[in-house]
Amino acid sequence: MKLIINWHTIWLFITKQITMKKLIGFTAIYILGSLVGYTTDYQPGIFQENLDSAQFRTIKHQTFQPGEKLKYSVNYGWMTAGEATLEVKKAPQKINGREIYRMIGTGESVNTFDWFFKVRDRYETYMDAEAVFPWIFVRRINEGGYSKAQDYQFYQHKQIVKNEKDETYQVPLGVQDMLSAFYYARTIDFSKAKKGDVFTIPAFVDEEYYDLKITFAGTEKIKVNKGKFNCMVFHPVVQTGRIFKHEEDLTVYITNDKNKIPVLAKAKILVGSIRMELEDYQGLAHPIAKVN
Repeated sequence: MKLIINWHTIWLFITKQITMKKLIGFTAIYILGSLVGYTTDYQPGIFQENLDSAQFRTIKHQTFQPGEKLKYSVNYGWMTAGEATLEVKKAPQKINGREIYRMIGTGESVNTFDWFFKVRDRYETYMDAEAVFPWIFVRRINEGGYSKAQDYQFYQHKQIVKNEKDETYQVPLGVQDMLSAFYYARTIDFSKAKKGDVFTIPAFVDEEYYDLKITFAGTEKIKVNKGKFNCMVFHPVVQTGRIFKHEEDLTVYITNDKNKIPVLAKAKILVGSIRMELEDYQGLAHPIAKVN
């Protein structure tokens, strides 16, 4: 499965010298932002286009559904640093005459961590329910005093993205945003995956196109506070250097069932370790792979 890389954080590590406090804080956000992001109560304008000649794929998956809600804790060592929530809703309006899912991801530091590195993040993606790609992406982040707002409109039929500045970027059909990539990854069939297999997801992040990659590392039983689960193991391909020493220092455990939800994410970093753990779930489309 997949965690979405916070490219802003990576860029800061590459281009700037930062304090130990920021190193720990940014790494926590790397993990927290991997499953979520941030927006406010912003309501995007629903654009409508003529799609008469457009042809889109159909992905039959039943992996997630409106009403699904996942909650996570983020820990640095023994300290709880933050909380994250991922939620699926059915959008009340169609976009371009097509049914839409509204995915909402929020992440924030807990009160006891705010003095150290305060985070209030939220992302939203308006995803085509049938083709499983985004039409609209909204991002509002506030991380340790750094804030950013992004508003993307994906003209999938024209293979372009427009941002809040009305700048236009060329992208391939079916390109994902930071949040929709997480849900698209869950629709991938891993039943015949072998150790070392790499899966690629096209994504548009921070005004750039990326091929996000995840490596399948086998299966394993994992125990967390919520119970014990049969899981698939993945290593999102990360950049080594200021955050990670090795490419496999980030590991994600995904339920080995039809839901394919993350149970645990572990990151070994240069100054310790970060752990993101499933705390609660509801509204799943299928029974979860829990071991009695």
